[in-house]
Amino acid sequence: MNNYNEFLWGDKVRAKTPPEINQAIDIETAAIVRFYASKTDYEISKRIEELGNEWDIGRIVEVRAAMVSLFGIMLALKRSKKWLIFPTIASIFLLQYAIKGWCPPVSLLRRFGFRTRQEINLEKYALESLRGEHHNEECHHGNNHHGEHHNEEHHHGEHHNEDHHHGKHQREEHHQ
Repeated sequence: MNNYNEFLWGDKVRAKTPPEINQAIDIETAAIVRFYASKTDYEISKRIEELGNEWDIGRIVEVRAAMVSLFGIMLALKRSKKWLIFPTIASIFLLQYAIKGWCPPVSLLRRFGFRTRQEINLEKYALESLRGEHHNEECHHGNNHHGEHHNEEHHHGEHHNEDHHHGKHQREEHHQ
């Protein structure tokens, strides 16, 4: 992998997000990695643990769609069937998100800085690189919407080799 864009290849949400929003998220992530470059392995490990618990945008979309659906169903049962419009809209958005990687709420969520699983993992692997961890094995690719943990050292999104460094130096080169 020559740069971190290869790591994010195939990320449907990023592909549908305006470049300036992606850039703002990338700058924030790079700043976090630079901040942790001077921290201890313990502090870096705590941040990596936090990243494992961070909800990605897919999970947020799914939870919000479920909440809107339940709200609409409860109102339809108690008041009027017209409230079924909420679960209908939520289902349409969820289907659109699953197929295209985008739906209207995603634009708003991205503007608030919510990241994709691949973006979260990029920060995680950059932090692991700061701790001196190197990954040679073939790895999984794709989005993990639910923050589920596959073998933490083997779930990377792309193939890694010894000379792959996606830490602060490459991130800084990208933003210059």
